[in-house]
Amino acid sequence: MELDDKLCYCFHVTQRKVVNYIRLHKPKVPSQLSECGGAGTGCGWCVPYLKKCFAAESDGPESTIELTAEEYATQRATYIAAGKKR
Repeated sequence: MELDDKLCYCFHVTQRKVVNYIRLHKPKVPSQLSECGGAGTGCGWCVPYLKKCFAAESDGPESTIELTAEEYATQRATYIAAGKKR
């Protein structure tokens, strides 16, 4: 995924916004990323990816999600259709 692709579809939060939030606010735990535009508080799909971004930024290298934006959106749609959302 690219930095300008949506990470949280519920609240339209991009990966860039999450990465910048981590760099500026230095959250102590991944759950504090919910303060970044509500990311992770909707259906829950993006929570594992938010944790991945948090871990990658905490460890130093820039975070990357090894999916294309289309794959990410398709997998999220399947997640929602299966009724797994919170």
